[in-house]
Amino acid sequence: MTKPIFSNHGCRLNMYETEAMKKLAGNADLSNAVIVNTCAVTAEAVRKAKQDIRKLRRKNPNSRIIVTGCAAQIEPLTFSKMSEVDSVIGNSEKMQASTWTGLANSFDTEPVQVDEIMSVTETAGHLIDGFGTRSRAYVQVQNGCDHRCTFCIIPYGRGNSRSVPAGVVVDQIKQLVDKGYAEIVLTGVDMTSWGADLPATPKLGDLVMRILRLVPDLKRLRISSIDSIEVDPSLMEAITTEPRLMPHLHLSLQHGDDLILKRMKRRHLRDDAIKFTKEVLDLRPEMTFGADIIAGFPTETEAHFENSIKLIKECNLTWLHVFPYSVRSGTPAALMPQVNGSNIKIRAARLREIGSSQVDKHLSAQVGHVHSVLMESQHLGRTPQFAEVIFSEAQPEGKIIETMITSVSSKKLEGITA
Repeated sequence: MTKPIFSNHGCRLNMYETEAMKKLAGNADLSNAVIVNTCAVTAEAVRKAKQDIRKLRRKNPNSRIIVTGCAAQIEPLTFSKMSEVDSVIGNSEKMQASTWTGLANSFDTEPVQVDEIMSVTETAGHLIDGFGTRSRAYVQVQNGCDHRCTFCIIPYGRGNSRSVPAGVVVDQIKQLVDKGYAEIVLTGVDMTSWGADLPATPKLGDLVMRILRLVPDLKRLRISSIDSIEVDPSLMEAITTEPRLMPHLHLSLQHGDDLILKRMKRRHLRDDAIKFTKEVLDLRPEMTFGADIIAGFPTETEAHFENSIKLIKECNLTWLHVFPYSVRSGTPAALMPQVNGSNIKIRAARLREIGSSQVDKHLSAQVGHVHSVLMESQHLGRTPQFAEVIFSEAQPEGKIIETMITSVSSKKLEGITA
């Protein structure tokens, strides 16, 4: 029996769900299959998924190819019409054991199993032991999004926001800590909307504080991407005062110009982002920030773009995810006046160059300092701020090692045990 092959595209939540599908497919004894978990965040992401499917078909001519993920949810017929594809399953279906049992036991199942995602009202919290590492595990606390940013198709792939109850989250984290995991990462599509659909409408900060209180043996907690404008008082308190909540936040900023932010239908202005990062740094100076920035959004002028560049410095951003804007059919932004493609590439390259300089600046500042480094393998670990550290001597995987940073090499810190 040949184990299924998985190919993942896109966000960390997709990575999490790929791990969940591996368990579901394994429990169903699915064999001789290739599963592609697609992303739909940009038109380019969809193109790459199709390219990957064709490549996987050439490599696996006799395997069944199953396509799922956001692109499959949004464009099921597009993928079902590809000659390389045998089955298309939706984002809700891919997380159900019955789907995988059906795929494993019969080739007569419906070739397209994609229901209306907006009708899904619950998110199951699947227990994931980690992504091939004994150091870090991921817990999904939320899925979907109620917002409608003009560039984003993801709500139509993920559905409306829905939360995993706090008790389920805490129980999962307790199990993972009992298994020896030192760090837990909370994942979701729109993390700061957690709790809005639950009784008493708790906030994300309430969940974070509850985890830290009820799981005292948890050494480290991380939060994936958040909307800074929606950070509630309890979450702000946790970010600035709780040492077990790691000093690294990835912010969904998208742009640095107020007019473009309004055209994106974002919920913040540039001064909101600057105020948030300044307040956090004043209270917790070791904090580092990452951010999503889109280059070349429709109607973006050079002056608009310069405001994004200024925002990087004004918010002291370090880890940038730069997205060159690409037209996404079905979104309001696709109907707006578009920026020339060559200008988009140039602007994205400039942002990446500045981002690279910001990383260099951050890494250089760490030399001579001691960090508690969580080992992901025998020779690679990460600081609390998520910078990679390489060791010449082997260290125990999954352990937290007090480390003196000695130098920087190829965007990585070098360290020795302190």
